[in-house]
Amino acid sequence: MEDLTSHPQDVRGVDVAANDLSDDMLLRRFADGDAGVARVLTDRLGPRSFSVALRMLGNRAEAEDVTQDAMMRLWQMAPEWVPGTAKVSTWLYRVTLNLCVDIRRKKKPDSLSDVPEPEDGKASVVDRLQDEARKDALQLALAELPERQRQAVVLRHIEELPNPEIAGIMGISVEAVESLTARGKRSLAAILADRRDELGYDDG
Repeated sequence: MEDLTSHPQDVRGVDVAANDLSDDMLLRRFADGDAGVARVLTDRLGPRSFSVALRMLGNRAEAEDVTQDAMMRLWQMAPEWVPGTAKVSTWLYRVTLNLCVDIRRKKKPDSLSDVPEPEDGKASVVDRLQDEARKDALQLALAELPERQRQAVVLRHIEELPNPEIAGIMGISVEAVESLTARGKRSLAAILADRRDELGYDDG
């Protein structure tokens, strides 16, 4: 009984210490048998993987599956991880993108049918619907981009990663990232141009 009552305090202590560790160190501790750090690393990296997967796939359920699969692969890879060779987050982004590509190859992109319901608030119904319409339009426009342009745009302008990290994730040069991002932005602007008035965007 003493162990049971003291366990939560011990767990909290471990979590506080683990939160201060780098991704590299957390993955090493997991590989060494410290399963408790898995939750810390999941809380830190899981939302990033999910965000990318949701933008790439436009489907919440599929994005959740991809995130779970990517994290599972991270745990399986942990014993072979060599600290300092790359960022753990970079590895996870790359795996996430590859899993998304696999899914997209198996089917054509669906329309965005699972956008969360607008939260209650002070915004008018019209404002909320217009905001949701903009999100839908962006997601559908992203779906029209070539695969590599979409990846670059999502990582740069939605995840806000620096170009050198994106280059590492995608396995290309920084110059190629800049080119893909620029072309992707131009394509998005062209796709959305005809809907500016409908979506309530101001000119200029």
